[in-house]
Amino acid sequence: MFFKQFYDQYLSQMSYLVGCQRTGEAIIIDPIRNVTPYIEVAEQEGLRITHVTETHIHADFASGLRDVSHQLGAHMFISGEGDQALSYNHLPGPATRVKDGDIIKVGNVELQVWHTPGHTPESISFVLTDVGGGADVPMGIFTGDFLFVGSIGRPDLLEKSVQIAGSTEIGAKQMFQSIQRVKALPNHLQIWPGHGAGSPCGKSLGAVPMSTLGYEKQTNWALQERDEQSFIEELTADQPAPPHHFANMKELNQNGHRLFQPYQVYPLQVDDRKELMFDIRSRTAYHGGHLRGSINIPFDKNFINQIGWYLDYDQPAVLIGESWQVQEAAHVLQLIGFDQVKGYLPPKDEVITQHVHSRDITGDEGNVLDVRNETEWADGHLPQAHHLPHGQLLNQPVPFDKQEPIYVHCQSGVRSSIAVGLLERKGFEHIVHVKEGYQGI
Repeated sequence: MFFKQFYDQYLSQMSYLVGCQRTGEAIIIDPIRNVTPYIEVAEQEGLRITHVTETHIHADFASGLRDVSHQLGAHMFISGEGDQALSYNHLPGPATRVKDGDIIKVGNVELQVWHTPGHTPESISFVLTDVGGGADVPMGIFTGDFLFVGSIGRPDLLEKSVQIAGSTEIGAKQMFQSIQRVKALPNHLQIWPGHGAGSPCGKSLGAVPMSTLGYEKQTNWALQERDEQSFIEELTADQPAPPHHFANMKELNQNGHRLFQPYQVYPLQVDDRKELMFDIRSRTAYHGGHLRGSINIPFDKNFINQIGWYLDYDQPAVLIGESWQVQEAAHVLQLIGFDQVKGYLPPKDEVITQHVHSRDITGDEGNVLDVRNETEWADGHLPQAHHLPHGQLLNQPVPFDKQEPIYVHCQSGVRSSIAVGLLERKGFEHIVHVKEGYQGI
């Protein structure tokens, strides 16, 4: 048997290639849109990608399920569990809807389907047995967003992103039952999750890429909690608001999207200020000078989780940064189904028009805007501050006079730096960025 885990740092996402070396067949589990890395590894190992599957309809990235089917002719195996109204549509090739107990055979490798709802109603996991290697016991389980290292998947995305009322409580109850069921599997079973640390699909995910069921039983709170109500309360408490692009991903992955096609991003000759402009340089560079109204989303491992709050999938965007950085960022945006980078502006002197005024404050100033999340606000805030999470700034009014100074802060200075450009787009003239954030007040 051949096994390889692929990790994307911008999505904090794991996908897998599993093959039978005797028959040359292989399957991809939870692929991203760009299928080239899978093809390259398969060819190096003398394998043909004949099957493709995924654990659920993803909300955080654009699935490559249809790309693999269309480009390679791979047979799709998709979940037939859950609410059919929320199931797959417009599939481009042959597909089998699998249910609990079904077996997917990839040569002499067997994947047994387990229905593990909770994160989503249709969520399935795959228990792998290397029959060709002489095994009569399973080796591991691909858990998707059901079971992570040190944590489990959140049950609230359908309610928060797709507005399906009551689905959080239903999902939490299902998750409890799924956890109780998987605990009956042998302790030696390897856990191959769909995400690692940094993913917004759960709380406090571990950075280790895989684990064992026995280890998780000893260290993962969700496998230790025996009371259902306490489990539900812990699971649903303090789940952060999901970025806005999650709703787009759920719809695109359910109903289909354009097939992946890499493209080149070219410099713009005309600066069109009507487009959303994202300055992807570092926060330090942005504060040193930027185009007024541009939104600072540094191109780092948190790029997707931050820019996802502000993308409009019906409108193109402009990036500001060096050419190499822009090309890579545009490619990363394709991983969440955004193919509309109109062009870029290099950070030349004629582009740099605005400097950020940053300083510490005493805490007694008026017109304070706190852009942290709900949990941080509840843990403590300035009494005179107005609370508006940074992800809502584009669409919500800010109740201050645009001609007066406005002091904006988050916890440490990262999200408030993003807020500067958003406030400039709204017409605020005198923005003071609180340098060290709330932790420095």
